[in-house]
Amino acid sequence: MSYNVSFISLGCAKNQVNCEQMMALCAEAGYSIQAQPEGCDVVVVNTCGFLASACEEAIENILEMAELKNAGQVKKILVTGCMTQRYKEDIFHELPEVDGLLGTGSYGDIATAIAEVMEKGEKPCHLGNIHTANQSGERILSTPPWYAYLRIAEGCDNHCAYCVIPSLRGRYRSRRMEDVLAEAKKLADAGVQECIVIAQDITRYGIDLYGERKLAALLRELCKLDFHWIRLHYLYPDEFTDELIDTIADEEKVLPYLDIPIQHCNDKVLKAMNRRGDKAELLALFRKLRTRIPGLVLRTSLIAGLPYEDEAAFEELCEFLQEVRIERAGVFPYSPEEGTPAAKMERVDTDEAERRADLIVDVQSRIMDEYNEERLGTVMEVLCEGFDGFDNQAMMFVGRSYAESPDIDGRIYFTADHEVEAGQFVPVRITGAMDGELTGELAE
Repeated sequence: MSYNVSFISLGCAKNQVNCEQMMALCAEAGYSIQAQPEGCDVVVVNTCGFLASACEEAIENILEMAELKNAGQVKKILVTGCMTQRYKEDIFHELPEVDGLLGTGSYGDIATAIAEVMEKGEKPCHLGNIHTANQSGERILSTPPWYAYLRIAEGCDNHCAYCVIPSLRGRYRSRRMEDVLAEAKKLADAGVQECIVIAQDITRYGIDLYGERKLAALLRELCKLDFHWIRLHYLYPDEFTDELIDTIADEEKVLPYLDIPIQHCNDKVLKAMNRRGDKAELLALFRKLRTRIPGLVLRTSLIAGLPYEDEAAFEELCEFLQEVRIERAGVFPYSPEEGTPAAKMERVDTDEAERRADLIVDVQSRIMDEYNEERLGTVMEVLCEGFDGFDNQAMMFVGRSYAESPDIDGRIYFTADHEVEAGQFVPVRITGAMDGELTGELAE
């Protein structure tokens, strides 16, 4: 039997890759993939469960699909992903609209689950081993054709005190280098220009399989493929080697854009959160990276209101940011997550955590504005991502430089007197900034 299946994927890029693999498995089973849920036989909601707010977003999407189901526009609802893994005992009870679920160890069962729910009238519940689930497999890309994510590992062994990911994704498992490179070659052959290397911790890649860090070696092999840009997400600060830094600096395709989540800088907070390293080591690392990688743009994630963050620790974080001048940051108020050690620790209340997060955003906004001012008058290589209308009769396009990662950073709006194709690299002279994003003109 053939069924129409629609997918909604929430959360991170790693979850998006799982969704792309599920789409390929459905196509292989003879099912049709359709973009909109209206009129489909099965809608699959691939959830994030990292934070309570992500679970709330997932529930909202499930309830929206339930309304379509009640209206006869959707027949069945399957729920997959991290929220399913985290709250597997509660979903059927709290959300009776759901017809089946798959945990993070069972993405490969998606075609079977669809058949079970459609042909047998069952309520499938597939909860495979999260430590051994297959990571490879064909994908149907859901990104624009010029960029794609390349996941090189699954799971996490860091066990930060505030984080539930190890319990949702399992222990850290590197993929074999030959499998990663075979997938990367398919992406390059399909015309992907920007390969975004992802895992919960890419700096640890290879330790479990080969007994040593292999990210630098993997990057050198990726650079032999027909990519234009290779971007890196996430690198942990205590795992950098000189070999890795030299590879990033020497390989032209590897962008000088590093996403290094630090969460905080105060030594007491870092120790309580089970983060390796301390403030002095963070400062030394950032100085070394700035010195050895020309044009480096740093991105990080920060959590305000973590346990043991008193006023002095918060002020220390603000001063640290003003000293280090990280160009890109995701800032979040601390959310005490059920089942984590941090949830039992002393902390400020949610309102105060949100106030502190807003203050950090203000600090970072000023840093970003100053960085944007430094770019005025320069010519940057920009990956065009499409037409954006007209500006005083001139055609306006939108794109990104190496300093902007898709979906999380700003974009560059530029004018041109002729058509610029999406997926094309062009030189753009930066002439201004608006609301934290840059404007410019084609510089030919």
